[in-house]
Amino acid sequence: MTETISPDTFRAHMENQDPEALKEVLEALQDQDLAALTEHLEPEAWGELIRLLPGDRAPDVFSYLTQEQQQRILRDLTDQEKSHLLKRSSYDDTAALIDSLPEDHAREVMNLLPDRHQWVIKSLLAYPEESAGRRMTPGFLAVRPHWTLEQALDHLRREFEQSETVNVVFVTDEEGRLLGAVKLKELLVGSPRRRVDTLLREDVVRAQTRMDQEKAASLIRHYDLEVLPVVDERDILVGIITVDDVMDVATEETTEDFLRMGSVGVGPTVTSLRDVALGVLYRKRVGWLVILIFVNLASGAAISIFEQAIETVVALVFFLPLVIATGGNAGTQASTLMVRSLATGDVQLKDGLKLWGKELFVSIALGVTLGLAVWGAGVWLGGPEVGMAVAIAMVLVVIVGSMLGLMLPLLLTRLNMDPATASAPLVTSIADVGGILVYFSVATLVLQLSV
Repeated sequence: MTETISPDTFRAHMENQDPEALKEVLEALQDQDLAALTEHLEPEAWGELIRLLPGDRAPDVFSYLTQEQQQRILRDLTDQEKSHLLKRSSYDDTAALIDSLPEDHAREVMNLLPDRHQWVIKSLLAYPEESAGRRMTPGFLAVRPHWTLEQALDHLRREFEQSETVNVVFVTDEEGRLLGAVKLKELLVGSPRRRVDTLLREDVVRAQTRMDQEKAASLIRHYDLEVLPVVDERDILVGIITVDDVMDVATEETTEDFLRMGSVGVGPTVTSLRDVALGVLYRKRVGWLVILIFVNLASGAAISIFEQAIETVVALVFFLPLVIATGGNAGTQASTLMVRSLATGDVQLKDGLKLWGKELFVSIALGVTLGLAVWGAGVWLGGPEVGMAVAIAMVLVVIVGSMLGLMLPLLLTRLNMDPATASAPLVTSIADVGGILVYFSVATLVLQLSV
């Protein structure tokens, strides 16, 4: 049973520096729990904790820390300590860390590694960002089809430390081309003299190195895989993506989508509000806010067009925030559902027309319901004609907002842009402008006002 310890107790042990007591605490904690507890320590203590861990355990704990913590630890370690730590870390984790460092610091860290490590890490970083090649680890086990099961098992015993997983063993030819896979269980229970190719399963799902990492993750989820092989353009096996990589991809993509849905800029994802610099937060938020200022200026311009109608029937102003806010909310609902469906692969671009028809009927039903709900208030405050104008405008605004929220993510996807940028503030702002125009246009027609 895994022992637990409170953050305060752990911090006290670190501050007291009682070697024996601290050693017992560290040994009782799993790597993931120990990494989580570091969040309650001062940054100056992170490097000290890594120094206290045994050499074979430090890289594992280090891999569970955030990139901000890893960067700080590297600044506190000596060159020898950095080299010792990173040589024992997985290639993909080291590549991700080096990629996050400033160019000069990244070069210094890279030079501390052996030539073999440098070559592998540079090859990983050569793949496009957010690609399967960038996400994969080159550590995998492969055997030849003509080997006997005894030969294959001898090979696995010698090389098992080089792989992140041994449950699935891949089969390649002499040039490294992926031929298929064999389950480790079948190698263990089969006759030692039996050939590997008699157990070979050729229909192996694979990812190309340049495939988007989100697409690769969806393959693992769809086919319920333990590991996904990654091949180059010649079908040569160059790495694997494991389930823990999929969890990392899911976390990164979800965070990125939430940031974009809130119009919090683009670029590197903010992983920790506590640690991120003020300048980064400013840059991520200011761009969209400036853009939305100009979008919202259009709302003011639209209102000014109907200034005379507003002076004639002042009651129209009372319902203006209600009507345009409802249109924006309807658009945000539709956009959120569409972005989620596109991200999970549940919806494709070819489904656009079918979804358009379905959303149209739903938005009409929603608009009629909300129109009836607001009609009574319109009659009470402004009379039957104002009630009718507000109700009709509500129906049309909900329809416009919903259709905008549905179609804008599809349009951005067609343009190879992230559909998450179509959500929340952007959809709401555009729906506001449209809602104002619809509302006052309906009011001037129903009430026979002049513009």
